[in-house]
Amino acid sequence: MASATAAAAVMPRILNIPAAYAQAGSTLVVAAPATPQSLDCNFDVSLGTFEAIAALYDGLLGFEKIPDPGVPDARREDIAFHADKMGGVNMVGKLAEKWELDPSGKRAVFTLRRGVKSNWGNELTAEDVRWTWNRAFELGALGAFYTAVCGLKSPEDIKVEDKYVVSFNVAEPNPLLLKIHTNLYTPVYDSVKCKAEGGTEDPWARKFIENNSAGFGPYQLQQLTRGQQAVFQARPDYYGGKPAIDTVVFKEVPTSASRVQLLQGGAVDIAQYLQPLEIISMKKVPSVAVETVPASFMIWIELNAKIAPFDNVDVRRAMNFAFPQQEVIKAVYQDLASPLNGCMPNIYPGFAGDFYSYEHNLDKAKELLTKAGQGGGFKTSLAYNAGDPVQEPIAIIYQSALRKIGVEVELKKVPAGSFYNFVTDRKQPMIFYVDSPWCPDPGYSLTLYFDSKSYVNYSNYANADVDRLLAEMAATADEKVRLDKAKEAQKIIMDEAPWAFVAYPNYTMARKADLKGWTYYTSNNIRFQDFSR
Repeated sequence: MASATAAAAVMPRILNIPAAYAQAGSTLVVAAPATPQSLDCNFDVSLGTFEAIAALYDGLLGFEKIPDPGVPDARREDIAFHADKMGGVNMVGKLAEKWELDPSGKRAVFTLRRGVKSNWGNELTAEDVRWTWNRAFELGALGAFYTAVCGLKSPEDIKVEDKYVVSFNVAEPNPLLLKIHTNLYTPVYDSVKCKAEGGTEDPWARKFIENNSAGFGPYQLQQLTRGQQAVFQARPDYYGGKPAIDTVVFKEVPTSASRVQLLQGGAVDIAQYLQPLEIISMKKVPSVAVETVPASFMIWIELNAKIAPFDNVDVRRAMNFAFPQQEVIKAVYQDLASPLNGCMPNIYPGFAGDFYSYEHNLDKAKELLTKAGQGGGFKTSLAYNAGDPVQEPIAIIYQSALRKIGVEVELKKVPAGSFYNFVTDRKQPMIFYVDSPWCPDPGYSLTLYFDSKSYVNYSNYANADVDRLLAEMAATADEKVRLDKAKEAQKIIMDEAPWAFVAYPNYTMARKADLKGWTYYTSNNIRFQDFSR
């Protein structure tokens, strides 16, 4: 107890937190691997950025919350398919107070809450929703994926029906027309502020949004010093009520060992992304609560299909047979993960886990390399995120296994702050990636990573049959048809191995025991507004 008190007393000095922020009751301090790199969610999903988006912005809808079956004190989103509910989804209103889905599945109408203000004091209107989606059309990148996956063809498909009513209209029935609006990365922008800041030179306010917020969320940005910390202040005028936590200090602490020490000593409230052995040890600390739940998280290695020799499907298959998956699960994850035996989250409706056939087999791997004309082996490189404590030990284990079949791998350690840029550049032959499709839907999940036109298809995978199946899934609201096509697509993808399949890591929340309100989200981030003491 004495050590915790002492650590809390010197918290401002240890973490360089101004004394004004260091009031234990009203301030939440998060030790994270990295600060937000950009606040523009159209271009960035790096660690820290999606925490910020959840604080600064809101979307039209959210999932209803239910108790977590394994952790009584936690809640999670109800992501099950509900045939008796509109769109098959158990939803609650956020910026929208009412919503309707036409029986044809081609039109969704949202009635907005009146009197909702942005952090700049501008009232929410249907024009904000229209402008936000027009921005996605104009800038492409992640926005292009969101428009495409829910069937929107042009900006004219989003119509202002009234000052507080907006409609989304598509040519074919689309199962995501409602569900897409629960996604963390479909927030609504304050178009009045964005237009004022961007002017004619920057009509979509890219420069402004990258470093500032213009949203209707529960917090506003007070400070962003990249590489050090971000500070968020609760909004007393938030339509959902002022959050219980006044100030959030999101502090960059690059090593997990340091994050553990700060939490154990009481200097921070939450320590993110800890090593499995550290998680196990923290369970013995009385002042700390450590809770682990099944998650939508996946970790894999992109096998870049546009860089030889990974343009050969047999080489990609060989890389999977060479991967010692069970050793990684036990030695690195300490069984706090399960084998990645599919290409979408195994907690989502529509998951098919029957097509994984890559049990560790070096003889099979060598046979496939010989078939591909690589019997003598080859040299390549594997990039990994220095901010993720499990990636380096996994890389070392994999490097050792590959050496046995003649594949020499150079390991590239990339700083957390620039790792996402390495991923999006698509220039690495092999690179780790940790992600989860934030909409719990098979069509969304598979389209995100495997549609040849998707921005997030970082492995450059392309298969015409998969593209066709995904397009057909997007054009019908018949759940049985969609699930059948999802299964067929998963079979093809698993056979062609665009990834080296690693693990489904569980999500672990390590926090001070007096901090209440944790909810698990499929976006695998925390929402500061959930917490209280």
